[in-house]
Amino acid sequence: MMASPINAAICALAGAAFWSVLGYAILRRLVARSLAAGLAPVVGWAAHSAATLPIFTLTGFSRSAVLIVVLLCAIAGGASLWWRAVNEDKHGPSVPIWTYAAAAALALVPAVALLPKMSADSVHVADPIFDHAKVAIVDAMVRQGLPPIDPVVGSGDASGHLFYYYLWHYSAAELALLLHFNGWEADIALTWFTAFASLSAMMGLAVWFANREGAAGWVVVLAAAASLRQVLSATLGTHSLETFLTAPTGFAGWLFQAAWAPQHLMAGTCVVAAMLLIARFARQQSLVLLPVLILVVAAGFESSTYVGGIVFAIAALAAFPILFAYVPSGRRLPLFAGLAAAALLSLSLAAPLIFDQITAVAGRGGGSPVDIHPFPVLGVLFPDWLRHVLDLPAYWLILLPIELPATYLAGALALFAMMRSDGDRRDRMAIGALCCVVGAGLGGSWLLASRVGFNNDLGLRAVVPAFIVLIAAAAAGVMLRPRRTLIVAAAISGLALSLPDTVQMIRSNVEGRAVADGDVFAQAPALWQAVRRYARPFDRVGNNPLFLSDLTPWPVNLSWALLANRSSCFAGSEMALAFAPWPPDRRDAAAALFARVFAGRGAPGDVSAIAEIYGCQVIVVVPQDGAWRDDPFAISADYRLAESRANHWRIYVRATRPAAAN
Repeated sequence: MMASPINAAICALAGAAFWSVLGYAILRRLVARSLAAGLAPVVGWAAHSAATLPIFTLTGFSRSAVLIVVLLCAIAGGASLWWRAVNEDKHGPSVPIWTYAAAAALALVPAVALLPKMSADSVHVADPIFDHAKVAIVDAMVRQGLPPIDPVVGSGDASGHLFYYYLWHYSAAELALLLHFNGWEADIALTWFTAFASLSAMMGLAVWFANREGAAGWVVVLAAAASLRQVLSATLGTHSLETFLTAPTGFAGWLFQAAWAPQHLMAGTCVVAAMLLIARFARQQSLVLLPVLILVVAAGFESSTYVGGIVFAIAALAAFPILFAYVPSGRRLPLFAGLAAAALLSLSLAAPLIFDQITAVAGRGGGSPVDIHPFPVLGVLFPDWLRHVLDLPAYWLILLPIELPATYLAGALALFAMMRSDGDRRDRMAIGALCCVVGAGLGGSWLLASRVGFNNDLGLRAVVPAFIVLIAAAAAGVMLRPRRTLIVAAAISGLALSLPDTVQMIRSNVEGRAVADGDVFAQAPALWQAVRRYARPFDRVGNNPLFLSDLTPWPVNLSWALLANRSSCFAGSEMALAFAPWPPDRRDAAAALFARVFAGRGAPGDVSAIAEIYGCQVIVVVPQDGAWRDDPFAISADYRLAESRANHWRIYVRATRPAAAN
């Protein structure tokens, strides 16, 4: 069925309550009060998810097991909070309660983009749903347990290992399994929670920066800023802007990234939290803090190899000299030993996913997955040779002010002012470490490019931890005395000029795109319910990967991903690129095979190849397929017709397996 907003809301609130209580219980005695309150959701999520994933992989991923662990964690966290409330030191500012309500409201903007939009007899979706076709991972884990199988491609058997960083999706599967909701609803809930946790972390950081509670409210205001492209297009003309700049590719601020790439946003928030914990450990070596740091670092990597792995590694390496410079010489050896142990244990905890990523890179071929390649900024107005030279300064002078208008300059000025202030020397050490996060994020986007996929995902997502720090710093800068006027002017002017793009983004998320196939999509739940009568939980289903392809900006097998709750034998080239460790020629051959068979132009051996090579146990053909008129499955000895509904669907099952449904 289509995702229910009520179920998604229940799921989101349950997750937020559990992870926030657990995180605050963990952090309250480890960091400043404002940081404990702000970082509680992300640290609670990271600690629980990173710790339980290997446990459930070994013991079994069942509803009863998840329920027992959640109850134990909730009891322990609640008891800890009750005990500490009696003797709690309430010194120092914290995050005001009302700002959490504001953050929860702003977090609805990315979440609502993923809801189905009902209109008469049609259902359509907003563009960000394209990147949430990974809902299939969530359903696969609920259905078949851990370690997760690859739900996107088959290779002749019912299983297949998943080569993807999936911790974020695993935590969504926990919610779905525990509350008996579907993967789509859990994905919406976790997208909201991720946005909320990120805002909460920025609010806690802003209050800690400024030592004033009022800074938290400015975080919510500044996080709502979008791009200047709408204003520039209206001012300069659309054609002039498109020739001067490259087209938007997904390099954008918080509001955009929260909807399109929540797993990378969660990893970026983990990077910032980890850097604060590292600075705290440098200040006071505590064995209690190390396990928390290990889990947060592992959670960041397991949610995003690019953000939690590459960007964090660069930031941490850059921060070590700063930490050592501030730490007295007698405490440097324990600091080095503790951080080295934390690094080794984090790598050990994340080792299965690290191995998967290495295997996937090797399987895809093509050498190194990361290149040094400046981020493209300027458009066709400039000749190629000049554009490649000018792109280097244009990234800093043009792209960042356009895409981060309210926080790039204001946040940088605020960080500079805080580093030059006469505050606590140990606080400046932590601020210096966070400056390394900004440098690693912006510098990584500037010069590094990933080679896996059609997009430069590393360049597009590396900026995430950087803008988290910049938003918090800009919000704090509004409250600072030195250079306050300049910071306020930069932040408010950038925010005001970006509002047209913010309004457009919110409208697009709420309304979605009305397309011709919306009425067909409205009937898709009945189609997939019929398929499940014949496809057992471990069976792979074959359908046209281009079915309803106009629902999203780029073709993706969306109705299968959101509604089937069954694995596919080949879900399309776009998804195989992300999940399967296949070289391009193998992926292209599979895409061509499925395209011609479902177009009704298959060769005699093509249907047998679909059955034997890709393990399709069940096939569904619909009137939108060319195969509806020239049906190769009807004359194949590999399949037999199990159900036919006039003008709706035909369902075939392998001739060599029983037709009994699960």
